[in-house]
Amino acid sequence: MMAAGTKRYRLGLIGARGYVGSELIQLLSRHPDIELAFVSSREREGQMLSAFEPAAPTGMRYENLTPEQALQREVDVLVLALPNGLAGEWARAYDAAHSSTVLVDLSADYRFDPDWYYGLPELNRRQYSGQKRISNPGCYATAMQLAIAPMRRLLSGPVQCFGVSGYSGAGTTPSDKNDPDKLKDNLIPYALTGHIHEREAAERMACALQFMPHVAPHFRGLSITANMALNKPLGLDAVEAIYREFYRDELLVDVQTQAPWLSAVADTPRAVVGGFTLSADGRRLVVVSVLDNLLKGAASQALQNINAALHLNETTGIL
Repeated sequence: MMAAGTKRYRLGLIGARGYVGSELIQLLSRHPDIELAFVSSREREGQMLSAFEPAAPTGMRYENLTPEQALQREVDVLVLALPNGLAGEWARAYDAAHSSTVLVDLSADYRFDPDWYYGLPELNRRQYSGQKRISNPGCYATAMQLAIAPMRRLLSGPVQCFGVSGYSGAGTTPSDKNDPDKLKDNLIPYALTGHIHEREAAERMACALQFMPHVAPHFRGLSITANMALNKPLGLDAVEAIYREFYRDELLVDVQTQAPWLSAVADTPRAVVGGFTLSADGRRLVVVSVLDNLLKGAASQALQNINAALHLNETTGIL
């Protein structure tokens, strides 16, 4: 493994106006081995980055780059923080001209593409073998998989997941789901069937899954309550032991007996799984999984994947 400080890697960020781009810029400002090379945002073209991101490099301005223009800039990593459906032209351009550049896509565009590494490190780390195309998982999908994975071989039916997220998960484009006035003292259900994270988690866990998301008045953090039918009765001690063993060596996933609160993970790169509850017959298990949707659900998970791609310690710049 390369020693810290041996090389300063250069990273370009495309689509930096959103919450996740902002979080990544903050993380990179503390990273000893990666520097921000450029930031592209159509809406903020020409404006000083420091006006929006105090941690940004001095003198850097937002640019509005096309794929062809970005290809002229020397970077080791390009992060695509774009809305769904826009990553393709960037991927095609870099596949043709700069296949050695690490591309990390934060959208859903390549999460079902077998040619891209699906970067949920705690579950898929062994599948990483130097791939240069990395698809970052969805925030809800990450929390669901962390809740289900230790039990996936003991499931006997569909998993039901009730989700609640802060309104940052709805992005910066104005809508009912990120309007603080409409959310005050409120809980808004949406996409109660067919949510893309439902498909994502179901495919990765190879199980039937039913997901019911809601948005709440808080800004950041999400919670999943997963209801699982088991193919054999278990006791609480056995369940908790399975989860603790599964995540024993993971620095960014904590297991606890009590149901975790969102306040435990807000502004942190960690996920917490716990609140293990069994029905009287031991065949129905309920588990709670919480994480910060902007960090472990997006930016810090992306940095885990970037670190791995650059042969750095996975948690560099995160812990």
